[in-house]
Amino acid sequence: MEVCYQLPVLPLDRPVPKHVLSRRGAISFSSSSSLFGAPDPRQLSQRRGAISYDSSDQTALYIRMLARLGSESEVAVCSAPERRVRRLLSLQRYLHSSRLLRGLAQQIPLPILDEDYSGQARCMLEKVGNWNFDIFLFDRLTNGNSLITLTFHLLDQYGLVELFRLDVVRLWRFLVLVQEDYHARNPYHNAVHAADVTQAMYCYLREPALSKSLTSYDILLGLLAAATHDLDHPGVNQPFLIKTDHYLASLYKNTSVLENHHWKSAVGLLRETGLLSHLPAEDSLSLERDLGSLILATDISRQNDYLSRFRLHLDQNNLCLSNASHRHFVLQMALKCADICNPCRPWELSKQWSKKVTEEFFQQGDVEKKHKLEVSPLCDRANNTMGNIQIGFMTYVAEPLFTEWSRFSDTRLSQTMLGHMGLNKASWGSREQSPSPDPPPTPPLAHASPKTNLREGEYPDAS
Repeated sequence: MEVCYQLPVLPLDRPVPKHVLSRRGAISFSSSSSLFGAPDPRQLSQRRGAISYDSSDQTALYIRMLARLGSESEVAVCSAPERRVRRLLSLQRYLHSSRLLRGLAQQIPLPILDEDYSGQARCMLEKVGNWNFDIFLFDRLTNGNSLITLTFHLLDQYGLVELFRLDVVRLWRFLVLVQEDYHARNPYHNAVHAADVTQAMYCYLREPALSKSLTSYDILLGLLAAATHDLDHPGVNQPFLIKTDHYLASLYKNTSVLENHHWKSAVGLLRETGLLSHLPAEDSLSLERDLGSLILATDISRQNDYLSRFRLHLDQNNLCLSNASHRHFVLQMALKCADICNPCRPWELSKQWSKKVTEEFFQQGDVEKKHKLEVSPLCDRANNTMGNIQIGFMTYVAEPLFTEWSRFSDTRLSQTMLGHMGLNKASWGSREQSPSPDPPPTPPLAHASPKTNLREGEYPDAS
């Protein structure tokens, strides 16, 4: 069996073999090798991104069709460029052909790259505003492209692509670069986390307290900030970068090191792709600054500053969302909530995130031990447990934030989030007291939590 590089999976009229199911970006197509003018399709299997060839069935070729609007028999096989970006030529081809129909452009629904997601993934997007949205399942259904697919869909759904005259090819390339600049090797801070935060941000943007006041600019800014808020995260926290004399710590003078890097990385991709190059320079610079303001707000070491300010506004009842600065502040709080909303998800989702973030902490601790460094709080797998870490995080970080958010937006969603967090906290408490393979999904809320040695401010950057 010879299988080429990551191909999408879109089964047509025949079952797709199991060895193809894990590949990105392909569809199944039955034909003979003569379609390609080659005597032996094995020759084509050497071309990266071209064919997945099953030698047990010499008529089954799994290829990428690049001419969906042309003849059904027209097939182009694309060799991958040397750089990391996978060119999405089928979308470009569509756009070039559609320029001949400029007068009809507004009547044609915005296409999503050759229908590369369909079926169950499409059904999931119809319920993207559901708090029970399973981002892990969605990532599998989109063949690892959850961040690209979700963000593009939301921007299109809001009409922001047309409103801000965003070039679709540049937008797609920007999103591809964003997704690829997240480190897949990170257990937690990866593109799936970014997609999860973007979906949560969308849920908050739809809340009545916000939706009736937000401008299109606010929505664009919020979605872009959510998608890029952890861009190029190294999988370790700020104290680790400081004590290892990392160049980023020196560059940003040991202040919001990671958040500054995420922001500047996002700005770099915006400029590299020219996504905003058609806007007046003043407008694009303003968006870049506001993007930084949102991303910098996710610095967990500044949690108390933002929370105190938010609480004061709510106590004085003086938040005026017709005021641009007040709307921006609420967007900051929304992004902070989206960033650490894992404890507020249903148990099965929250538990998966807990495992991932704990493993990332422990991996950092393993590196610190290996290099004879002081092990950071919560990063020693010998002295900490998943439940212990989660209970402390909910107690000192998540609960205070979401309690104030529910004061601002007292809706069914806010009560649902607080309810899930209470149940999840009790589940971890039960697990700590009496370890079992799986705690009950709906334990009693009154269950006592075990003692914990965690204190406020001891948490690594779990954002």
